[in-house]
Amino acid sequence: MTDWGSYYGSRFEEDEEQDQEGGGEAEGEFKYAGRDSIIFLIDASKAMFESTDEEELSPFDMTIACVRNVYTSKIISSDKDLLAVVFFGTGKHKNSVDFKHVYVLHDLDTPGAKRVLELDTFKGERGHEYFRETIGHSLDFSLGEALWVCSNLFSDVKLKLSHKRIMLFTNEDDPHAGDNTKARMARTKADDLRDTGIILDLMNLKKPGGFDVSLFFRDIITLGSDEDIEFHTEASGKLDDLLRKVRAKEHKKRTLTRLKFKMGESVTFSVGVYTLVRSATKPFPVKLYRETNEQIKTKTRWFSPETGSLLLPSDMKKTQTYGSRQIVMENEEVEEVKRFEDPGFVLIGFKPLSMLKLHHHIRPAQFLYPEESIISGSTTLFSALLTKCLEKRVMAVCRYTARRNVAPRFVALLPQDEELDEQKVQIAPHGFHVIFLPYADDIRKLDYPEKVQANQDQIDKMKEIINKLKFKYRSESFENPSLQQHFRNLEALALDMMEPENVEDLTMPKVDMIDRRLGSIVEEFKELVYPPDYNPEGSAKRKQGGSDASAGKKPKMEVSLSKEDLRNYVNNGTLGKLTVPVLKDACKQFGLRGSKKQELLDALTDYFKKH
Repeated sequence: MTDWGSYYGSRFEEDEEQDQEGGGEAEGEFKYAGRDSIIFLIDASKAMFESTDEEELSPFDMTIACVRNVYTSKIISSDKDLLAVVFFGTGKHKNSVDFKHVYVLHDLDTPGAKRVLELDTFKGERGHEYFRETIGHSLDFSLGEALWVCSNLFSDVKLKLSHKRIMLFTNEDDPHAGDNTKARMARTKADDLRDTGIILDLMNLKKPGGFDVSLFFRDIITLGSDEDIEFHTEASGKLDDLLRKVRAKEHKKRTLTRLKFKMGESVTFSVGVYTLVRSATKPFPVKLYRETNEQIKTKTRWFSPETGSLLLPSDMKKTQTYGSRQIVMENEEVEEVKRFEDPGFVLIGFKPLSMLKLHHHIRPAQFLYPEESIISGSTTLFSALLTKCLEKRVMAVCRYTARRNVAPRFVALLPQDEELDEQKVQIAPHGFHVIFLPYADDIRKLDYPEKVQANQDQIDKMKEIINKLKFKYRSESFENPSLQQHFRNLEALALDMMEPENVEDLTMPKVDMIDRRLGSIVEEFKELVYPPDYNPEGSAKRKQGGSDASAGKKPKMEVSLSKEDLRNYVNNGTLGKLTVPVLKDACKQFGLRGSKKQELLDALTDYFKKH
């Protein structure tokens, strides 16, 4: 197992992730961490514009397409982050230090439609020609000076930055082969960047003869403590490979919270909780004032219904009806009732992995990773626990309290080992998945209808159908068509496109391919299961519009409650669980009026208080 690092632990998840159980007070100091910032440092020498294959994109085209992809994704997901584009090895120069052969195309600022359109001007043969005319090429550059310019771009930003990253795109593995002075200057500047917390990543592109990282860039790039130099040995020859590398680096790895993990009375270490999967939703619409297009701010104020005076938080209390009696509580008392214990994990025991069932899933899982910032040495203990759970194929069962005002949950910690792809990019981290287990109250007991047993011939034929239609499912292969269409429409409006790009709905079944795979098996299955004269389409039409449709309807079940039953509901405070039709029936019994549910509840409650 590779060494654990503090790469994940140095980021906060300020208010981006909300627990599904509601609000609550977070543990630890969750102050504003700042904005993310990335500078794309791109080699503009002539070699970057040459393609080894006519059908493949040139390294420069791949880089521009990759940067454009990050720009558009940031506009959608993190429009407050700062991005910049800097070319080195150019004929002309534009930078604050007046260094030759370094051209700052975009200063560090939020991404926008104008910047995306500027990147589009460099695409294709026309783009290459436009680049040569406006910016040009040169081999007499200094990578150290280019890094200096990037450092100044970070220094010029007055906003607070959470992390600073430079992504270096090049297909030259030894840019200063004949100049030791420039090579030494580049290494020195790279060390200075590392000391100031600026991360330098290499996005090496394929070149004839292969890209050898050991010639120069081994001493330049910043390796995370959970990374190996092998990550950079595979040069990217395709856009998908390059995009995968960039996404692995630019993606935010921020903790949802940092907590203590108790294994006993005297054994405690610290962990960070992460969210690997979350539902992607459309952004909320922002209300603007019609006259000025300024964003409207909403303020809520409470007034007394009797005097009309403004109420302060201290003037209000909370109440709950229990047994036809209103129990009034102060806000502090409500918070105290919600508080069970200090946030953290408490180990209860271990169970075999086979004990965890699919139907135990009640909400998306979280992920555990060691956190050294709270308790030193947590990485070692966490690593030992993970290794033993993987060896013995067991899961840890814990009591998990996420925040002070959140009820504890039982969770299963499912161990996972690290997985890398062919490009040495991590596709699965090592750590524990936090699987939320249901309480007894969450499990529902259903009365299943009597099932009809299939004979062996029918079972064998269905197995044959299933085997023909098997495929490897990967969640990342299917995009939400509704979201994609929404963002394509926004992109078309922002970039003044004639029409949005077409979105392929990958969730639709491929009927032609299914028919080709199955052939005559479907008809054979129908003959085994259905009677000879069975017509599914005809039976559906009869149900919808036939004369027997009304006769086939099931009569509504009439539910009538006695007076004593209703009194018990009122006394127990569970009257609100009844449906509106049942409440209306009950009101008719006693000559009470009401249309809305709350009116019906109030009428019945008042009636039983008097009688």
